[in-house]
Amino acid sequence: MREYRIKKGHNQDISALIENHFGTKGDIFKGINFEVEGIGKVDMKQEKNFLIVDIEPPKKVYSDPNLIKKWNEFLFEATGMTSKERKKEFGKIKK
Repeated sequence: MREYRIKKGHNQDISALIENHFGTKGDIFKGINFEVEGIGKVDMKQEKNFLIVDIEPPKKVYSDPNLIKKWNEFLFEATGMTSKERKKEFGKIKK
């Protein structure tokens, strides 16, 4: 499970982004469950300024780099942070 911090002042309709990128409707505050080819089963929920994502990997492995690009584009639009900024955030987490 990962928590992605949503950048301050970045107000996107994440439910609409999920529908645009992955074709699934739902309420992000109640939680949305969907499956993405190559990424797996995704459980996603927004709590305050965090996007909580739990992924169960697929049984079949895909080698299409566009899958990761699509996922990173979604996370950028949802959180307002680039992959580099998100990586820095994970480095700040205390173990």
